[in-house]
Amino acid sequence: MTAFLLIWSPRKWPWPELPDVAKRVAAGEAVTDVWGCGFSRSILPGDRVFIHRVTLEPKGVFASGYVTRAPYEVPDATKKRGYRLCVDFVYDYLADAHHEVVISRDELRKHPFSVQTWDAQTSGISIKPIAEGALEKLWIERTGRRARPVVAPQTGEPAKSTKEKATQAWSAANKAAAGKRAARVAMYFGPARRAGGTPGDGNGGGDGNDGGNPGGDA
Repeated sequence: MTAFLLIWSPRKWPWPELPDVAKRVAAGEAVTDVWGCGFSRSILPGDRVFIHRVTLEPKGVFASGYVTRAPYEVPDATKKRGYRLCVDFVYDYLADAHHEVVISRDELRKHPFSVQTWDAQTSGISIKPIAEGALEKLWIERTGRRARPVVAPQTGEPAKSTKEKATQAWSAANKAAAGKRAARVAMYFGPARRAGGTPGDGNGGGDGNDGGNPGGDA
């Protein structure tokens, strides 16, 4: 089995969803994700991936998984080629690297790990066989041996990244909250009348509104 290295830099993406995703993986859920893979088109379904945290401590390898979809092109106007390559994979282990990693960067400086370039500028580089064997052995010693997660068959649509899923959930919650605020504003400043009042003057209904924030939370 071939293994590939994926890179995570918290300077570029803070990944606030990581703690929750790590808990889901630890609970046995088959969590899928999407990751850029640089220029690599040789990654195949079933290949192993390991994720390495760089630029900020704690640095080191903190996640592993299995590729579920070979590299595919995603439109990206920021790239000269007009797209970026991504792979889909499923986690089999994920630590909350905001606080800890499984194999530290200092450990990776020792032989046989030292034959590998770990601080790569891009994801998708292959892990050399001598380093891969040692990495997998130490990984199992520290995280345990586990079966490959079972995921639903691919539908042809790319998987959504954990970041994208969290963003969509946040957007939905934000829209719902905005709807509630709009309803409260309409209730206070709507066209209701009372004797001596004017439409939408904020004093209808005899509720004694004194000019407080109509859209604020109670």
